[in-house]
Amino acid sequence: MGREYLRFMSEILEKLRDRKEYKNIDFSIFFARFGNNFEILFNNFRSLYGDRKDFAIKLEELMFVVQDFYVKRDERLKKIDLEREKEPDWFLSNNWVEMMLYIDRFSKDLKGFKERISYLKDLGINIVHFMPLLQAREGENDGGYAVSDYTKIDSKFGDMKDLKDILKIFRKENMLLELDLVLNHTADTHDWAKRALDGDKKYQDYYYMYNNREIPDKFEESLPEVFPKTAPGNFTYNKEINKWIFTVFNNYQWDLNYTNPDLFIEMTKILLFLANVGIDILRLDAVAFLWKRIGTNSQNLPEAHTILQMFKACAKIVAPGVVFKAEAIVQPVEIVKYLGEGDLEGKECDIAYNASFMVFLWDAIATKNTKLLQKGLEHMPRLPKGTTWVNYIRCHDDIGLGFSDLDAIESGYNPVLHRKFLLEYYTGKFYGSMASGIPFMYNPKTGDARISGELASLCGLEKSFKNKNFDEIEKSIEKIILLHSAIMSFGGIPLIYYGDELGMTNDYSYELDEEKKDDNRWIHRPVIDEERLNIRKKMGSIENRIFENIKKLIKIRKNTPEFYGENNYKIVGNDNLNSFIFIKEHKDSKIMVIMNFSDREQEIEYSILMKNGFFGEVIDKFTNKIPEIRKGKIIIKRYQFYWLKEKENRD
Repeated sequence: MGREYLRFMSEILEKLRDRKEYKNIDFSIFFARFGNNFEILFNNFRSLYGDRKDFAIKLEELMFVVQDFYVKRDERLKKIDLEREKEPDWFLSNNWVEMMLYIDRFSKDLKGFKERISYLKDLGINIVHFMPLLQAREGENDGGYAVSDYTKIDSKFGDMKDLKDILKIFRKENMLLELDLVLNHTADTHDWAKRALDGDKKYQDYYYMYNNREIPDKFEESLPEVFPKTAPGNFTYNKEINKWIFTVFNNYQWDLNYTNPDLFIEMTKILLFLANVGIDILRLDAVAFLWKRIGTNSQNLPEAHTILQMFKACAKIVAPGVVFKAEAIVQPVEIVKYLGEGDLEGKECDIAYNASFMVFLWDAIATKNTKLLQKGLEHMPRLPKGTTWVNYIRCHDDIGLGFSDLDAIESGYNPVLHRKFLLEYYTGKFYGSMASGIPFMYNPKTGDARISGELASLCGLEKSFKNKNFDEIEKSIEKIILLHSAIMSFGGIPLIYYGDELGMTNDYSYELDEEKKDDNRWIHRPVIDEERLNIRKKMGSIENRIFENIKKLIKIRKNTPEFYGENNYKIVGNDNLNSFIFIKEHKDSKIMVIMNFSDREQEIEYSILMKNGFFGEVIDKFTNKIPEIRKGKIIIKRYQFYWLKEKENRD
């Protein structure tokens, strides 16, 4: 530790201890956490703002903010913090299963949601991610990601009291609540933006604003476009102030300027405010874009990690029980960096979306082989200890075909042609495809596009039901269950996208909505009505079969310690490329997972069990039956899976 650090630490500690308004408060726990986390804060803050004359003043201001929010934190939340600190890997448990949902489309509002908690409990869900809930701009708002007030619930959902009522229920039911925190930008209707438009230089410096196109043009030389069709370019001209504003996403989403320490301090206040509301998991949105630099694509820059590490250090002092989820849908080698590297492992975010696994699964369904799935996972970096993946099949967003060119080449594919095949397959243009997806954000310059569509529609259920093709309906249901078995067994936290548990198909009503018609992702953001929920109880209905099978998967997962969130899977190579086999271990026990991605029955050499340490008779945990064996081979039906464990000896 350098002299400057020790001197500053001593000075700030003295000032924190001497604050008169907190004279009679016990800060022993606060100062212990301060000691464990201040070095990261100091080093990172200095790396970003150390050349400023007011560096020391701003860091002191930040630490006063942290202390203020520690004092404000509810005693019940402080107790939860202590419990989670004693067991820092608590969120790696195989007990956790998450659902992502839109409040207004799932239950109309927060009051209505309380009536549907029993539905989630019936399924086995114990983490609920409320999609953007905070006050958003009126009209177009990117599905709620254009936030106009981080401290208020959007009135169409309810208010903060409604949210706190739900949190009370969740605490009793041992459920967790997750909320979005959009770090990269605000809406152009945010108070900061309004003040900037009024000419207030302080708030103009909260954003990137330029008097002419000189600097924006230099940026544009290396910047990709996020929404090339609806929001081309990365800057928006504003007539009121005669300035060009950095707007990576939409013209009404103004990018925040983290080169300004005042902005960082304000965003820290917002983060700690939400933590003190009682949010268990903060999904940090668009983290890859937090820092901008001319000559780069301004994504995944080192300074973005520096910022997140500072947020984490502040949270670990005030609210160490809060989990950070990184929303970074980028290449695996970049994703894992958001969980910390080297000495900073586990000191940035705690969990991240396993977007690559999602893409590999969709590839396996389309190709009916697992070449890319296996090759991609072989190359995927392992996670830092104490962190984990969120494994998912669908979410609110489009599907980007983000596998690496190297993985495709080593799997025997031309990357460009293979992406074209997948796009055509999932939009139903490839001969024989039963999928009903639609292209999202087609880029005529590159020919690239992503894919929108409900899971069931992408698996063929929509088209096969329309055609009354009963065999294809069966295949579609089998694919849906197979994919969910993958995310339940691979470790990490499985995430179910709302409606998928009921086999919901594409919702085309967005085409009639003026505010939604230009964003076809609304095709997979369904409205869940009471009738659909009730159909799930009708024996033999499609909804019933899918719901009950996923419910069964969840129940078995929770009773299978091998599915603990450690990133310790072992891929088992075999000659059958239609199958995917891996082993998960926990303590002294292990389980072998075999999945058939083909529409035909497959054979696996029985010897693969003994080669991997399974010497006794095995049983499939899902069916509670011994797998079919024929002539020394394990027989696995089309789109089926086995969760194989050795039978327990009972004397």
